[in-house]
Amino acid sequence: MAKQKERTVQFEERAELLDFLLEVAETTSATLDLDQVLDHVGDVIHRVIGFDVFAILLYSDRAKQLKVRYSIGHRDELVRTLTVKPGEGLVGAAAESRQPVNVGDVRADSRYLNALDAIRSEVAVPMLARGRLVGVIDLESTRLNAYGKREEALLSLIASRVASAVDNARLYRRVEQNHKTLKLLTQLTKEFSSILDLDILLQKIASGVRTLIHYDGFSVMLVDEAEQVLKNRFSLRFDQRKSADIPLSMGVTGAAVRARHTIRVADVAEDERYIETSAGIRSEVAVPLIVNDRVIGVMDVESDRVNFFTEEHSRTLGLLAPQVAASIENARLYEEVASRQLRMEQDLIAARRVQSLLLPQEDPGIHGLEIGMGMRPAREVTGDIYDVFEIEEKVALIAFGDSSGKGAAAALYGAMVSGFLRSMAYRRLSPAKMMKVLNDRLCERRVEGQYVTLMLVRWDADEKKLTFASAGGGLPLLMRDGKVTRLHLEGVPLGLLENREYDETVSIVKTGDLVGLFSDGFEDQANAEGVPFGQNGLKQSFQRYKQVAPGLIFEKVLSDLDEYRSAVSIHDDQSALILKVK
Repeated sequence: MAKQKERTVQFEERAELLDFLLEVAETTSATLDLDQVLDHVGDVIHRVIGFDVFAILLYSDRAKQLKVRYSIGHRDELVRTLTVKPGEGLVGAAAESRQPVNVGDVRADSRYLNALDAIRSEVAVPMLARGRLVGVIDLESTRLNAYGKREEALLSLIASRVASAVDNARLYRRVEQNHKTLKLLTQLTKEFSSILDLDILLQKIASGVRTLIHYDGFSVMLVDEAEQVLKNRFSLRFDQRKSADIPLSMGVTGAAVRARHTIRVADVAEDERYIETSAGIRSEVAVPLIVNDRVIGVMDVESDRVNFFTEEHSRTLGLLAPQVAASIENARLYEEVASRQLRMEQDLIAARRVQSLLLPQEDPGIHGLEIGMGMRPAREVTGDIYDVFEIEEKVALIAFGDSSGKGAAAALYGAMVSGFLRSMAYRRLSPAKMMKVLNDRLCERRVEGQYVTLMLVRWDADEKKLTFASAGGGLPLLMRDGKVTRLHLEGVPLGLLENREYDETVSIVKTGDLVGLFSDGFEDQANAEGVPFGQNGLKQSFQRYKQVAPGLIFEKVLSDLDEYRSAVSIHDDQSALILKVK
C-alpha cells in the first residue's frame, strides 16, 4: 500500500497553479501510448495529493461499465476482476452524475463498495472529453476526512487536463489495432484466393478468423436451394459436435440469409430465433456469404460468453465475408471440375503409357555420375517431372520437380514445363537464369491454380561440382561417409509471381557421395494414425541404403514407405532421382 502524504501540496500563487496545470497537460499529451499517459497521470497526482489507494478506471461505451486500467495499492485480483457500472458505488456515482463525489467517512455511506477494510475516506472525479465520459480518477485514504474541497478541486482540474490525452491515446490504440486488422485481412484474402481445395480452404478460413476473433465455435453452412436448408459444411468446436441442417426459415443463421446482412446476438437465451446445436453457447454472430447478389451460405461464430462479440467484430467479419464467399464459390466450382475429372480417369491409362515414354527410365550414362530413378503416380498420370540432359561432355543438367495438384491437370501442366525444359536445356544457361526464363514463360501462359516446384542441378564432372537453383519443393539429401544432411535452398514456385530472380548454391562433392532428390509425396505420406513419414523417416530410410546401387535405392525407400503407410492409400505422386559421384 502506498504511503499517504500528510497534506496536499499548496500553490502559493495562481501562477504556480497555472504552471503546474500546464505541465500536466504537456506531460500527458507528449505521447499516444496509453500506458505511458496513465503512468504520467499517476505520477502527477502522487506529487500533489496524498493517498493510500489510487486507481484510474476507464469507461467502455460497449460494455457500459468502468474497469480498472491503472492502480496503486489495489490487490491484483481486484484489478483483474472489478467492473463498475454507472451508479454503482462512489466511482459509479461520479460517472453517472459527471460530478466529483467526496466522502469523508465511507463507512457511513451506503454507496461505498468495500475494496479494503482500512479505507475511511474516498474522492472520485470523472474525466470528461468532448462531452463524453472517459473514466474516473479515484483516491482512497485510511484517514477520516482526508480530502477537502481543495483536494477535490485540484483533482478535478487535473482530470479536466488529462481526459483528452487519455481519450486520444485510447483512440490511437483503436486506430492502430484497426490498421493491424486491415493488414491481416488483406493477407488472409490473398491466401484464401489461392486455395482451391474446399476442405483446406475452410480450415484456413477458420484459423484465419481465429487470429482476428477469439471464438469458441465456428461453422460455415452452405445454402441448398432444392431443400431450402443450410447444410453444415464445416464446424469447429472444442467438443467437435456437428450441427444438423437448418431450414432457411429458422435460426439466427437462417435470419442472416433472409436479411442478407450480419446479425449479432448478445445473449442467445433471450433470442427466440436461436437453435441450440452445441451446449454452452451464449452469444453469436451470423454473416451471410454473398456472390453475385446470391447468398451461398453463412459464416457463423459463437462464444461461451454473453455479449462477447462487439460491433467491431461484426464489421471485421463483414469485411472478410465477400472474399470468403468468392473463395468458397471458386473452390466449389473447382470441386465440380475435379469430380468430372475423376470420371474420366479411365481415359488417362493411355496417357500414362505415353507419359512413361517422356520420362527417363534408366541411367542415361552421364560422365562422373551413376544415376538411379523411379516414379509411382498417385493416379493414372503424374505431375512429377524429372529429366537429365547431357549439355556437353562432362557437363549435364538435371531437372526434378512437381506440378501442383494431381491427375490430368497436373500432368498436362507438367508436360508443358517439360517441353520448355527440353527446348532450353542445351542453351547453356546457368540454372538460375534458366529458372527465371522458365518462370517468365509460365507466367505468360498462366493457368489459374497451377504452378510447379522445380530443382535445377548443373553437374560439372571435372570440378566435381553441383550447382543448384531452387523454385521450392523438397530439399536435396546429401549422404557423405554414411551421414545424411539436407541442403537448404529457397525459391518461389514457377508460374506464380512475375519478374522473380533465383539464386544458386554450389556444392563440391567427392567420390562416393550420394545426392537424393525426392518428391514431397514421400515425406507427406501418412500412416494409419495420420502421422506423415516426414523428413526424419525419409533421411533414415535413405541412410539405410548407403551401400546400395543408386538404381535400387528408389525401390528400397519405397518399400520402407509402404511398410510405414500400411493400408493407407497413396495420396501424392512419389518420384526420386539418386545421384552417386563416381
